[in-house]
Amino acid sequence: MMAADERAPLLKFSEEDDYDGPRNRKANYRLPSQFPGLGDGTEDFILPLSLSESDHIVCVFVVTFDTRSGNMIEWCMPEDFDLDGVEFKAMVSGSHTMTKDFVYFRMDNLYGLACFENMRVESEIERGARMKSVGILATSYTLLYRHMQFLETQVRHQLETPGNYSQLHAFYQDKKGTLTSDSAISGMSSPNSSPSTPSRDLPEMKITHPAGCFSQFIKFFGESIFVLWKFALLQRRLLFFSPPPIGVVCYRVYCACCLANRDIPGLGHDMKPHFYVNIADIETLESEVTYIACTTEKIFEMKTCLYDVYIDNQVIKTHSPILKDMLKVSDADRDKYAKLNNQRSAHQFSYEELGEEACNEEELFTMFFTELNNRLFQTLLDVSMSQDRQLTSEHMKSMGLDPYGDRSFLMELVEHYGIDVVLMVDNPCCPK
Repeated sequence: MMAADERAPLLKFSEEDDYDGPRNRKANYRLPSQFPGLGDGTEDFILPLSLSESDHIVCVFVVTFDTRSGNMIEWCMPEDFDLDGVEFKAMVSGSHTMTKDFVYFRMDNLYGLACFENMRVESEIERGARMKSVGILATSYTLLYRHMQFLETQVRHQLETPGNYSQLHAFYQDKKGTLTSDSAISGMSSPNSSPSTPSRDLPEMKITHPAGCFSQFIKFFGESIFVLWKFALLQRRLLFFSPPPIGVVCYRVYCACCLANRDIPGLGHDMKPHFYVNIADIETLESEVTYIACTTEKIFEMKTCLYDVYIDNQVIKTHSPILKDMLKVSDADRDKYAKLNNQRSAHQFSYEELGEEACNEEELFTMFFTELNNRLFQTLLDVSMSQDRQLTSEHMKSMGLDPYGDRSFLMELVEHYGIDVVLMVDNPCCPK
């Protein structure tokens, strides 16, 4: 939620704007090419900390539903920004069944947040309903959450008084990225320098979430959260499906990314959330070797070449014979789930009964999985540097794994990360 002083300048209202209806836009605006990784398809470029703390909002837009033409871009700033396809990201398939929703999404190297609302109107032309989304694009998703309340207010404003864009214009002027300023250029890394990992240079991965978001994620999947944990560590392509509302499913994408958090360097790139995807993203997804995303479009289920794991609400499915062994919850998974719930209960008791200042739910959740992953990878690396490189049942138990039930997972894990160990755990004919 934004502070009052941050919101105040944006609430001045003006009648100067004229509404001339939605229109298609052909644009060619792109981020300056002198900033590698922000507009030229380079994936590994990381903004320095001083820059990543800024909002760097590069576009503000309004999408509307027209009864004759469908989803259309009604207004945007800058006017020549290339927003091709954003009208189907900001107003997702099936959103007409909802009164309100929001969505996180990705466009090329930019991330977006849009708030949608459907308002009943006495209008035959609009067929009794007026639907709009107001959204923003930025160079990182980590700070989009700051503007959720503003976007919610603005979509209602656009529904009630169409065509008045002065507040959105003021917002863009106040928050727009300053990538071309001298200070920004001086803070940029050299194109030839080796960027650090995202966990070092970007602010803590965070999006806005309702109270209890992580608790709901844990309760929703139960012990199966550790099935998702394994797939996240294996950096598989994970696709969440659910009919609208999609906002809560975007949170599941975010929580699933948190499952793979770790501090140990040299283990490849972190998972990148795509958040909401639609059929227009098929070509992009075909080229991705790892991602976590969500969709409202059921047609994706048939396109098995696009994903490794398909999560239909609470049902986790895979077409890969290797991964099917990992769909079963192991005894060690049940133990980890009990420990996670015990930590949450202890945290709640400390906060409510003892009056102690406790870490927030997100920190508790990410800390649990970060420590679990650090212990797992550190054990594997230590064993790989030992003389015999033999990984025993005791090693597996110390990593929180089931020596038998998690054998397939561990074999895939060490192969994926290229960790040289010799697995000494026999695979019994009747595994648990």
